[in-house]
Amino acid sequence: MHTANILVRNTVLSNQKFKSTSGRLVRNFTRIASHNNKLQNSRLLSSYSGLGSRSRVCCYNVGFLPRVIQPSNNRLYSTENKNDPPEEDSEAKDETPLFTSQLPATVAVPEVWPQVPVIAINRNPVFPRFIKLIEISNPALIDLIRRKVKLNQPYVGIFLRKKEDEKSDVVSSLDDLHQVGVFAQIHEMQDMDYKLRLVVMAHRRIRITGQFIEDEIETGPAEMKLKFPIFDVEINVTREESDAERRRRKHRTTRRQKNGSESEEQVEKKKAIIDQVLMVKVENVMHEKFQQNEEVKALTQEVIKTIRDIINLNPLYRESLHHMLAQGQRVVDNPVYLSDLGAALTGAEPAELQAVLDETDIPKRLMMSLSLLKKEYELSKLQQKIGKEVEEKVKQQHRKYILHEQLKVIKKELGLEKDDKDAIGEKFRERLADKKVPEAVQTVIDEELNKLNFLESHSSEFNVTRCYLDWLTSLPWGLTSEENLKLEEAQVILDEDHYGMEDIKKRILEFIAVSQLKGSTQGKILCFHGPPGVGKTSIARSIARALNRQYFRFSVGGMTDVAEIKGHRRTYVGAMPGKLVQCLKKTNTENPLVLIDEVDKIGKGVHGDPASALLELLDPEQNANFLDHYLDVPVDLSRVLFICTANVVEHIPEPLRDRMELIDMSGYVAEEKMAIAQQYLVPTARKNSGLSEAQLDLKSDALHALIKSYCRESGVRNLQKHIEKIARKVAFKIVKQEVEQVCVHEGNLSELVGKPTFKHDRMYDITPPGVVMGLAWTAMGGSTLYIETALRNTVQDDKSPFGSMELTGHLGDVMKESARIALTVARNYLAKHHPTNTFLNTSHLHLHVPEGATPKDGPSAGCTITTALMSLALGKSVRPQLAMTGEISLTGRILPVGGIKEKIIAAKRVGVNCVILPEDNRRDFDDLPSFIREGIDVHFVNEYEEVFKIAFDQQQRRMEELC
Repeated sequence: MHTANILVRNTVLSNQKFKSTSGRLVRNFTRIASHNNKLQNSRLLSSYSGLGSRSRVCCYNVGFLPRVIQPSNNRLYSTENKNDPPEEDSEAKDETPLFTSQLPATVAVPEVWPQVPVIAINRNPVFPRFIKLIEISNPALIDLIRRKVKLNQPYVGIFLRKKEDEKSDVVSSLDDLHQVGVFAQIHEMQDMDYKLRLVVMAHRRIRITGQFIEDEIETGPAEMKLKFPIFDVEINVTREESDAERRRRKHRTTRRQKNGSESEEQVEKKKAIIDQVLMVKVENVMHEKFQQNEEVKALTQEVIKTIRDIINLNPLYRESLHHMLAQGQRVVDNPVYLSDLGAALTGAEPAELQAVLDETDIPKRLMMSLSLLKKEYELSKLQQKIGKEVEEKVKQQHRKYILHEQLKVIKKELGLEKDDKDAIGEKFRERLADKKVPEAVQTVIDEELNKLNFLESHSSEFNVTRCYLDWLTSLPWGLTSEENLKLEEAQVILDEDHYGMEDIKKRILEFIAVSQLKGSTQGKILCFHGPPGVGKTSIARSIARALNRQYFRFSVGGMTDVAEIKGHRRTYVGAMPGKLVQCLKKTNTENPLVLIDEVDKIGKGVHGDPASALLELLDPEQNANFLDHYLDVPVDLSRVLFICTANVVEHIPEPLRDRMELIDMSGYVAEEKMAIAQQYLVPTARKNSGLSEAQLDLKSDALHALIKSYCRESGVRNLQKHIEKIARKVAFKIVKQEVEQVCVHEGNLSELVGKPTFKHDRMYDITPPGVVMGLAWTAMGGSTLYIETALRNTVQDDKSPFGSMELTGHLGDVMKESARIALTVARNYLAKHHPTNTFLNTSHLHLHVPEGATPKDGPSAGCTITTALMSLALGKSVRPQLAMTGEISLTGRILPVGGIKEKIIAAKRVGVNCVILPEDNRRDFDDLPSFIREGIDVHFVNEYEEVFKIAFDQQQRRMEELC
């Protein structure tokens, strides 16, 4: 540039007419400026602060020369513009393109650079002397950096963003950035159209002083303005362009003229760019002067020592340290760079790293870096400890695995162990050694074992076959438990566990006697039916103990899937055999006792009808070859003793009920409940509550009151709950030390169990005319009910001279029909024996059965309704303490009914001493225990006339009154 000044001065002095020589001056200077890149001893890029921001002046800056030590090789470079059209001239192909991704040769970094593009980063700030890879995707920032690189200004400012959740490369306000960052030089740039990948190296700290808005740079030829104060002359000098640059500038000028002006989209884009912070004004941040005193030296040595310790623990930091040392700086001798190195090596929080970057006091910066290094050192030690523990554990497992594999190979070579497939096959064969497997089943097992040897152990078919063989070989083929065939021992066991139940005990003893004579076990299908709480399920366990059979129970209440009984097909994932095959595997015997509970409550769904599936299972002719869907081989169930339980026999399907031997388990009378409570329930309640006999003394009168006033149902489950309630309350008082022992009698019973549930035994002590007591059977046992008749309208209506009858009380269709039959029989009987009495023919009657919320149905109230109508027509009451049951026909015959035991028990419960029963039910009454029959006068009848005589015989009534 000095040569240019001399040339200009000589040219001006040699010609007095400056205007005539100005053109030559311009050409001479342009020639020199165009060969600017060949100069090796000076720099031409200093700006004169006195000019406007848009004026560019090349001048000689004496103060800048001493600082420029390294020579520079400056070249124009920029990035390729994809929007420019291809060159039509063939010579342009050989020209260097205007836009290129190559950077110029390394240039000296200027000491002062007042405006830089802003790159906002997250997480880790960049420290001086460190290299960072940055990717930029913001279009405006990409264009700006391309332009700066083109102008040989590869410098940017890198600042840390305050909010880490923002991912953009630019910010909308300076408040979003930390004010202190680094001045970095772009070393490499990779242009990928939609983003830039930059390799930058930070050089020094800078601070933001304000935002700088740069106008769009013109694409015309570069111009320089020369100012000569001596002559008071300013000259605009144009730099020479290459042919390719000239053609591209001409094309852009033509296109701009053709389009006229900027479109609205470009204007909006320009406004959007202004809203973003792309360039800022910066100043260098100088650290405070410090002295190399003992404190600084000590801090420096401690930082170096900590870095060495970290590198020994984690070799990954060694690479970062090599990058710093490769810059030719003696880091260990420079506390400034050493503090930055220490902070950069740590993985501290962004706020802590930014605090190190902001600090200008070198001792404080060293202390902050040392603190971060110590934290990193402790973290590295913890990481090394965890890594060693994990590595040691992995080594042990790997070593154990290797040893096992070696041991397996050694055993295999010595013949001590076989392959997995051979071991599995040998295990299955060992299971079958002591079993008598049927020939058909053995054939299937052999085929599956051969199939298993050809399958890969990791295939799904291998697991299916192995599970199938496991089930086949686990079944007790030919294995039976030794059955108890001694009647005396069985009798003792049954009497120990249950009171009464003579029918069931007798049937089991018969079963044992038959087995003893045959010399082999046998299977049967029994069904215990009766109200809840009478011991149907518990007696089955006692039977298994008496017979010395394995016990297995499963409930079919609510079951809707046939696969629960017959098993799943093996084609399904997770397929399993049915309950019976599972029972055989669990009990490991072919003659267990299987309790099928709640058989009357079995369901029916989309997966089939389980009740129909039970037909094969409970058929003695078919269950010898029961076929399970999973096993697909016949299984012998003929030796299994099946016991089913049900509450209502009518709910069991008829084909299934036909295959069972039904045994009735009716309810208990008060005497039986008393015996059960004293022998079983009270001792069990004491044991479960931890009480001794002295601590809880339950008197007989208390038990009698409990049975009479609280627990009238047929079973003893509710009675057991009340006794357990008494035991709990007594235990509570003893623990609180209120009492040491409690004697429960009728007087203090209400304090423990509350007020009585049943206050009256019956609705009528003396039945009025038109009311008769009947007997009914329910699922909970027997009960008494009253048939009430009355006149519906006392005034006779001439329009309807014939009588009518209204029925209420939630009656079923069968009971309504029975009421109509009873009215016809009563009219005929009244017309025959009392022809003058037309009450039933002309009156409007109302028949009601109390407890209207309870559904009532059945034909057994026929004779009771007829007697009530006769009592109303004659105006006479029936004899006291009378109850009756029996179906009536249209001709007046009394037909048999069911539930005789429950009805007799219900009659005795309410104090009835005279009962009328059909003649055909005499055998049922004779089968009852003697203690139930005692105290009741039973009359067996065939015709209604006999019923009428018993109910209304005045002479008999007087004799009873006299007695």
